Amino acid sequence: MELTKNIFFNTDKLMQNSRVKISYTGSFFEDGSEEVYIHYGFGPFWDNLSEVKMERTDIGFQTEVDLIESDTFNFCFKNEKDQWDNNNYQNYVFDLERPNLDLVVKDIDTSLDRPNRLRKSYLWSKKIRLAIYKIITYVPKLISGNYKKKIYNN
Repeated sequence: MELTKNIFFNTDKLMQNSRVKISYTGSFFEDGSEEVYIHYGFGPFWDNLSEVKMERTDIGFQTEVDLIESDTFNFCFKNEKDQWDNNNYQNYVFDLERPNLDLVVKDIDTSLDRPNRLRKSYLWSKKIRLAIYKIITYVPKLISGNYKKKIYNN
């Protein structure tokens, strides 16, 4: 997903507590810089400030960043000559979304403290299926009179 010119992410949304791959094809890639670093932090005060060297590929400079629980993800780029691409002194600032936890089930008891309960329910389901099979198979024969008892010769 391209969120701004020359910056791409491997996801549609930037989510808190996730990992994102960033690709940069901006001026440093175009002018042939050898090394590019992403300088990033979180929130209005750039908390957890970090700087990571990006890997040069055929399609741009790339790296992966762990996003933390914050409101925004702020970053800019610099090259080996200490030149900065900081979006005309505005920096690149993107909102981070909270993960939707509505479908997450919490506190599941996965222990089998009562394995007999599972076995009993399984046996009852087998008995019910067998009874339904017999009803479907033999009741129509009884009604139509086509039911003949098998006689075994010893």
